[in-house]
Amino acid sequence: MNIVCIGGGPAGLYFALLMKQHNPAHDITVVERNKPYDTFGWGVVFSDATMDNMRQWDKATADEIEQAFNHWDDIELDFKGEVIRSGGHGFVGIGRKKLLNILQARCEQLGVKLVFETDVNSDAEFPDADLIIASDGINSRIRTLHADVFQPELVVRPNRYIWLGTNRLYDAFTFVFEKTEHGWFQAHIYKFDENTTTFIVECPEHVWLAHGLDTATQDESIAFCEKLFAGTLRGYPLMTNARHLRGSAWLNFQRVKCEQWWLKNQHGAHVVLMGDAVHTAHFAIGSGTKLAIEDAIELTRLFLEMGDEPERIGDVLTRYQELRSVEAVKLQNAAWNAMEWFEVCGERYCDTLQPPQFMYSMLTRSQRISHENLRLRDAAWLEGYEDWFARTRPAPVGFESNTPLAPASEAQAAPVSGATVPPMLTPFTVRGLTLKNRIVVSPMAQYSAQDGVVGDWHLMHLGARAVGGAALVMVEMTSPTHRHGFDGRISPGCPALESDAQQAAFKRIVDFVHADSDAAIGIQLGHSGPKGSTQLGWDAIDEPLPDGNWPLVAASQVPYGEQNQTPQALTRADMDALRDAFVAATRRADAAGFDWLELHCAHGYLLSSFISPLTNQRTDEYGGALENRCRYPLEVFAAMRAAWPQDKPMSVRISAHDWAPGGTTPADALAIAKLFNAAGCDVIDVSSGQTTRAAQPVYGRMYQTPFADRIRNEAGIATMAVGAISEADHANSIIAAGRADLCAVGRPHLADPAWTLHEAAKLQSQAITWPRQYLSGRDQLYRELARQKAALAPANPAQAAPQPIANATAATV
Repeated sequence: MNIVCIGGGPAGLYFALLMKQHNPAHDITVVERNKPYDTFGWGVVFSDATMDNMRQWDKATADEIEQAFNHWDDIELDFKGEVIRSGGHGFVGIGRKKLLNILQARCEQLGVKLVFETDVNSDAEFPDADLIIASDGINSRIRTLHADVFQPELVVRPNRYIWLGTNRLYDAFTFVFEKTEHGWFQAHIYKFDENTTTFIVECPEHVWLAHGLDTATQDESIAFCEKLFAGTLRGYPLMTNARHLRGSAWLNFQRVKCEQWWLKNQHGAHVVLMGDAVHTAHFAIGSGTKLAIEDAIELTRLFLEMGDEPERIGDVLTRYQELRSVEAVKLQNAAWNAMEWFEVCGERYCDTLQPPQFMYSMLTRSQRISHENLRLRDAAWLEGYEDWFARTRPAPVGFESNTPLAPASEAQAAPVSGATVPPMLTPFTVRGLTLKNRIVVSPMAQYSAQDGVVGDWHLMHLGARAVGGAALVMVEMTSPTHRHGFDGRISPGCPALESDAQQAAFKRIVDFVHADSDAAIGIQLGHSGPKGSTQLGWDAIDEPLPDGNWPLVAASQVPYGEQNQTPQALTRADMDALRDAFVAATRRADAAGFDWLELHCAHGYLLSSFISPLTNQRTDEYGGALENRCRYPLEVFAAMRAAWPQDKPMSVRISAHDWAPGGTTPADALAIAKLFNAAGCDVIDVSSGQTTRAAQPVYGRMYQTPFADRIRNEAGIATMAVGAISEADHANSIIAAGRADLCAVGRPHLADPAWTLHEAAKLQSQAITWPRQYLSGRDQLYRELARQKAALAPANPAQAAPQPIANATAATV
């Protein structure tokens, strides 16, 4: 093949040398705008895993890089006068110029043609090429020229950063945070050769403007940073090698993402984007070098696998985009999380979190590194953090009185001591209620009530989960109205709390939970609104009944779907009646003995229909601005709070994101949470979506937790995280980082009523009570899990040392 690589960065050079090494018959040219062996920039970082990958594909290049790189395992935080260090992370740092020089020399050695000081404006300049690699950087001319095909999405982020260097040498990947009168600055610092360290300074736009850095010269900006970070620089100056830049030395990060990665041009050549031209990853998760190198490796691998004849190029590129785009999106999503953390940390975390928790939050910011992943990297640090976390709170309720594990024989593997308490098993106190741990059984519709009355199924369902280890068991959404007024049930199988019979049935369940478990029990009150009168969940969820429908009401005459009824808009008299019904149900909930009350204002039900602009079309004082749309839900909440005992907690579930154009946004959710906080709400139960059939959620593990995180740390109210939390590792990460105070676990509890007990057993933690009737089963489970763990342990203890996690980069922390 005749191959041309436009751009002499890591992507173009590494692909050129790999393909030439594979088949010397290929005619390969790299065209670069800069001079030979000349480049700009400081150090770049990638992971041990990326280095291992390079070693497999071209040992000669890897050997040269290894002689020049700096390797370290530690991350260090300098924050509020404390220095905290964690190890086991595995980074490689090397000067960008040195890396490119190595790749250039290797290309020349293999016979790749290098053409320097040549600008390329179009792929049409190479009419004889079979394959053109457009690795021409973040401002790719080739991508711009064919934007209609590549469909790039370019997002400019708000933070400002300046890329500097210093001769002060650091022995860890170091993060330093400094507060000024206008806000916080942070420095990302890593050594990349024997004399030099990269020193990136970052801050929010408003802080940058407040300090007048928008009008500062490059020298003035450097002097400002030297003074601000004098404590860590220890007299060493900061340097720049970007004197060639015009204007401000402060930059905004641009996220690049392309819908299409390749095309066939008018001359028949296949043109494929690579490296920063097709995707960028924020420096908070490393550098684009990792992505660029792995792009080159993957495309080479596919040519080796599928054939490198010109007629195979189209098939190879199709497969390349299918595979590589998935991996790129994974890393970009992690980078996005990490980037957003640094964008908001000054306003969200710096002033509220203590240094140990701030360190934990920073290490797990991308959500690619979890609680147990940290244990693999640095068990001593994590155990110290768990101890700190537990010591700042009272011991778990009932822990001291828990029956010790039965002794195991010498032939059996005894459980570990469980000396530290996992964060999810620490207690949580709100008003007069102390929950024994942080796990909540989500309210989950059972569609099994008869005429609004719960029965034996609910006693079994809720009772089994109450003895299964969770601290709080929530009853499914229960309507305050049934036969007398507007029926607020979702389906004929849903419960209500309007009659003495319904109250007595609930009291039977509450009494069982209180007598036979150490769990608390709560009830969620809500009116179905436009989503009522629908079929049972296992028949056709959210679809109307084939017959026997009852009238629906909502904020406005907006049906949930084409087949659903059009609800009647509530009048003021209707609103008064429903408010009073909620209050009456609240009093009945207290009389039944419930410990916790939640008001459902999410998922498109009645009160949610007021809050979302997609369903509220009112022109009176209950429509329009967000404050007006929240007026009636707040009125209902205030009336319920007044009727609910002051020593009992009350929460509100909200949809923090409608996932649809024109709907509620996370910023709106923050404002909503502040309004309920001011009204006396104790906990915001943070869900999202289900307000409109047009919603297009972006699913993933813990995908709703960032909404809970923002509300908790910016609105200053406790939150409950919910959504794709399926293992202890998730819950521990959320609680330990301060992203939420409670974790509501739904579907896993449907599959396993004792989910919490079993997850604690996997951790070999004894910081949880088991029913006395099940103690022998507990002991056997712990011993069996300990045996399994011992069987998987390496025979050589040296092999047990924490190893870098595959694909973990400086960026994945």
